Amino acid sequence: MKREQRLDILINGLKNENSEYTHLSVPVDVKKKQELLRALMNVRPPKPINPDWLILQDEELQEQLSAKGVIDINSLQRNGRFVLWQGDITRLNADAIVNAANSQMLGCFAPLHGCIDNAIHSAAGVQLRLACDQIMRTKGTPEPTGEAEITPAFNLPSKYVIHTVGPIVYTKRPTEKDRLLLEACYRNCLECAESKCLSSIAFCCISTGEFHYPNKDAAVVALDTVNRYFERHPTSTIKTVVFNVFKEIDYNIYKQLLSYEGKAFE
Repeated sequence: MKREQRLDILINGLKNENSEYTHLSVPVDVKKKQELLRALMNVRPPKPINPDWLILQDEELQEQLSAKGVIDINSLQRNGRFVLWQGDITRLNADAIVNAANSQMLGCFAPLHGCIDNAIHSAAGVQLRLACDQIMRTKGTPEPTGEAEITPAFNLPSKYVIHTVGPIVYTKRPTEKDRLLLEACYRNCLECAESKCLSSIAFCCISTGEFHYPNKDAAVVALDTVNRYFERHPTSTIKTVVFNVFKEIDYNIYKQLLSYEGKAFE
């Protein structure tokens, strides 16, 4: 089956689930087809899906991953246990990557939104939203800030995704409560990884960006919390912690805090 044909089947499968989308025309360009598919996946509620559709989705997402390229964390320069890497977290083959989720824990429903929640769910496939929905149905309440949940990673190169809800900063400066909740995010993510005996974890910059935690303050909390965790757990199974950053400002902050001397990034 040609890629264009596969994309058409995937798009039409999602269009046919909802009469509101039947008017959408399928573009000719492969990239535009991929964007429309991602948008339809983003807005799709967690409900059963045809297994044959999933097979084609997985083929498409694996082809997209191959085109992006998987980053082997063991090839990255280290500072002791720590690695600093700037780029797309969905390319990392860490045992677990951390997703900055919201209290619904179902991923971002805004089509093609630029947040990390959207990127991770889009690259993992619709199975990730279904897995999160099962957790939330069992809990019966929104995910509390500072806690963490772990799911399979599906089409990502990692084994697991750890979802955590960071604090939203409503004031000019984070409060003591904000700091404690952000600490809890990092600590509970590490405990989730430890519960599965994982050896590596990649953190995003939790609560920065749309949650308004100042970048440097958040980085200080992240490093302090992770360092304290390993002081208290000297026999931890976790041997590698990647601090994954996307923005230049975060890269410079972490580089300074880690006294990191790394090679040029891609």
